[in-house]
Amino acid sequence: MEEDTRKYLWWGIPLVVAAGLIAALYYGRKHKEEQPVAEQVQPAPVATAPQSPANYPINPPAPNAPPLPSLGESDGALYESLSGIFGKPLDQFLVPKNIVRHTVVTIDNLPRKKTAIQMWPVQPTGGVPLVDGQDEALTLSEKNYARYAPIMALVRNTDTRQVAALYKRYYPLFQQAYTEIGYPDGYFNNRLIEVIDHLLQTPEVDGPVRLTQPGVFYQYADPALEERSAGQKLLLRMGPTNAASIKMKLRELRREVAKQSAD
Repeated sequence: MEEDTRKYLWWGIPLVVAAGLIAALYYGRKHKEEQPVAEQVQPAPVATAPQSPANYPINPPAPNAPPLPSLGESDGALYESLSGIFGKPLDQFLVPKNIVRHTVVTIDNLPRKKTAIQMWPVQPTGGVPLVDGQDEALTLSEKNYARYAPIMALVRNTDTRQVAALYKRYYPLFQQAYTEIGYPDGYFNNRLIEVIDHLLQTPEVDGPVRLTQPGVFYQYADPALEERSAGQKLLLRMGPTNAASIKMKLRELRREVAKQSAD
C-alpha cells in the first residue's frame, strides 16, 4: 500500500462529502508503506473535455444571493460555513488554508494510483499501521479500523443535504479551481460524480486483508487489490463497516449534487 498513512486520508472523503466532496476523500496515515513524497507530488494530466461540459449542472447563484468571496480569499467564509455544519470537531481535521483548491485536487486524484499529499486539506496525526501475523499469514489488523472512529462519528452525524447546499453555494469557486489545475473545458461537478461512482465500485473483502512485504513497504497480497486506486485502497483500509457507512453517505451526496433543482 504505497499511499501515505500518517494522516487520516479519510478526510479526503469527508471533504468529498463536506465540500464537494470528497472525500476526500482522502486522509490516510503515513507509515512505512509510504512512497517517497517526491514520487507522489505529480501534476495531474490535462483531461479530455467532456462532450457535454455540464452533464450534471449546478444552478448558478440566485440574483439576490450574497456575493461570493474571491477564490484566493474564500478560506475564512468557507471555514465558517463548514464549522456551522460540523462544529468544533472539524478543527482537528481541517487545514483552513486553500480549502477549495486542495479539495478539488484531492477529489481529482482519488481515482489515481497516487495522490499529492501536500495538497490534502487535512491535519497530520501520528501513528503507524497495525498488522497481524507474519510471512504468508501477514494481514492488516482489524485494530486499524478503530483509528477512524472520530472521523466516522463526524461523518455519520453529517446532514448530507446541508453539505450539498454548501457545495452548490460555493460551486463557482470549485469550478474556477478545477479550471486552474488544467481542465479549462472540464466541469467539476461531472468529475465529482465520476469520482463518487469510482469509490462506490470499491470491492468488499471477506475476512482479513492479506499483505506482503517484498521490501520496505507493505503491499496487498491480492494483485487485484494492489492495482486499485488510492481512493479505493483507502476504503479497503478502513474496514468493511466504515467503508459501508462512507458509501452510504456518498450515495446520498450523489443524489443531491446530480439532481437539477432551483436551489
